[in-house]
Amino acid sequence: QVQLVESGGGLVQAGGSLRLSCAAPGRTFRDYAMGWFRQAPGKEREFVAAINWSGGSTRYADSVKGRFTISRDKAKNTVYLQMNSLKTEDTAVYYCAASRTFRGTIVVVVSEYDYWGQGTQVTVSS
Repeated sequence: QVQLVESGGGLVQAGGSLRLSCAAPGRTFRDYAMGWFRQAPGKEREFVAAINWSGGSTRYADSVKGRFTISRDKAKNTVYLQMNSLKTEDTAVYYCAASRTFRGTIVVVVSEYDYWGQGTQVTVSS
């Protein structure tokens, strides 16, 4: 069992930046594909960004492309989501996810992830 812990969420004004982090205390997920999803109130969980196990490939939702960057530091066993030029519509709970089954690919589907964090709230004010 891999426990993922997100951090870095908070309240920021539109146009600002935040960096989310995802770690797995006591475990390594260096061989896992990783992803970030978000869920706003009353909406389904949606794909935000993903990175494969090596870090060589990434993919983004159209709504965040050019503003968000996913990266991973294998030495620190941490995955990051750098969020710039934040908009009010980015307000949501952000979740980190890990996929061992599909680690060689970019995983954009919720059901293809094996492990999830508890989420961190991101609120963007106007």
